[in-house]
Amino acid sequence: MAPQRLLLLFFIFLLYFSSSPANARFITGLSSPTNLVSDGTSTVKTPPYLLFKPLFSAEETCEQTYGFLPCTTTVLGNLFLIIVYGYLMFLAATYLSTGSELLLEILGPGIVGGLFLPALGALPDAMLILVSGLSGTAETAQDQVSVGMGLLAGSTVMLLTVIWGSCVVVGRCDLRDSFAVDGTNTKGFHLTESGVSTDIWTCYAARIMAISVIPFLIVQLPQALDSTSGRHLAVLIALIISVLMLISYCVYQVFQPWVQRRRLAFVKHKRVISGILRHLGKQAFGKLLNEDGEPNTEMIKKLFEAIDENHDGGLSHSELKAFIIGIRFEEIDLDKDDAVRKVMADFDTSLDSLVQEEEFVKGLTKWINEARRTGGAYLEPAGGTFKFIDRFHQETRREHALLGYEEQSDEVVEHVENTRWISFKAVLLLLLGTLIAAAFADPLVGAVDNFSTATSIPSFFISFIALPLATNSSEAVSAIIFASRKKQRTASLTFSELYGAVTMNNVLCLSVFLALVYVRGLTWDFSSEVLVILIVCLVMGAFGSFRTTFPLWTCSVAYILYPFSLALVYILDYIFGWS
Repeated sequence: MAPQRLLLLFFIFLLYFSSSPANARFITGLSSPTNLVSDGTSTVKTPPYLLFKPLFSAEETCEQTYGFLPCTTTVLGNLFLIIVYGYLMFLAATYLSTGSELLLEILGPGIVGGLFLPALGALPDAMLILVSGLSGTAETAQDQVSVGMGLLAGSTVMLLTVIWGSCVVVGRCDLRDSFAVDGTNTKGFHLTESGVSTDIWTCYAARIMAISVIPFLIVQLPQALDSTSGRHLAVLIALIISVLMLISYCVYQVFQPWVQRRRLAFVKHKRVISGILRHLGKQAFGKLLNEDGEPNTEMIKKLFEAIDENHDGGLSHSELKAFIIGIRFEEIDLDKDDAVRKVMADFDTSLDSLVQEEEFVKGLTKWINEARRTGGAYLEPAGGTFKFIDRFHQETRREHALLGYEEQSDEVVEHVENTRWISFKAVLLLLLGTLIAAAFADPLVGAVDNFSTATSIPSFFISFIALPLATNSSEAVSAIIFASRKKQRTASLTFSELYGAVTMNNVLCLSVFLALVYVRGLTWDFSSEVLVILIVCLVMGAFGSFRTTFPLWTCSVAYILYPFSLALVYILDYIFGWS
């Protein structure tokens, strides 16, 4: 990797010495048939090594960023600069991503994963948006701010279309009973029998992403009403709401692992209940209910006597553990002692560490009634017991699968060697990525603006298509590699990461953008861009909010949205005159 970076620096210096001096004393509006230009002091001839000039003439001098970074007024020169600075922004995003993963490996997903890392992921975009609105006068900033808006819209669209669809393709597994079977891919590219499954938390992430477009609606409202007086106020209101949503989202991310563990523990307890009921139902030959549909007290007492091995009238911890060990709990990494403690907590109302017969009858009756509410009403006198218990078992199994089988922890990860060195390396990479993003965001925006001027191509399209490839490429590669592991857990994390990245774009990056517009008194005039963001976020948000299984055909929806977004912006901006 080091030789490549040295080669990159060589090209930067080559461009600096080749293009910058040629523009240092370029005089606007003058021409000579002999290619000689006089400034009254000396005569300068256009250097013969400038191959870009004959193709695209420039009529104004360029301004070197920081006084020393190379600049040019030619098309090919600015294209080269865009590639170079874009690669540097890609390096910044890669360093931030690598440092984030190292830090997450040590500290877990709590505050670091929920608050710090999502903000770092959006940092390159935020930097580009910031410098696009800080450059020069208000008029210059108004011209360049379209670069920031194009980047914001392009990042959102790319994450939810091209990358989202690619993750479905590479992460596909065989679908069975509306769930993807981990690590199994015998159906190939079958459109309906292969796909990916996610957990319920991914649905919540998609819903949050859809809600995060509210500030766009607020800031766009005066334009929708064709009002000019309330635009500045709308920007301020949208900024306040965007900041509040950013804070709320970070708080939610911090506490989500704790909430997830609590819900997962509760569902595991329900799986224990359903497993015990199925086992007891088989022992009772399906007679846990009377003909009138009420719990069969006599049969429950017989089951109590069968479990009470020493016949002392009470079920001890050891007797309950022996009973639970004999039950097969499918797909649960069950802690037998913890299961016994939970059964004791449900049944032992006298707190004497023994479950008496009366307590057993009351506790099991409570469980049966809960299973009836979940599994459906008792309809048939014969065989009805197994039907509602089986339905209850299937429902708890499905709920468990939606929550994910693995627990997350926000505590420090144990058994990681050289934690001090890994922490130092992570912080160093994060600082390096931040510095590179901060240093080269401004020249990249300037190169895009100059390229747009030289070619008459709107800067929005350049930033919409090209810049997201630089700032989001590391996230794209990471997401696709993670999805290729073909597991529900990794698929859930992959799509949650994509939804979270878009949410941070919609709250963090938009907050920076709105702050620039409000403080510098710029004009909010981005109707077509906002419409594209709204359409893509709402369509993909609705798609991810109400389903957890995505057959392979769903990737076509995402892939179609990308060219549709480009065409929509072009039609609205340059045919109907929206801007």
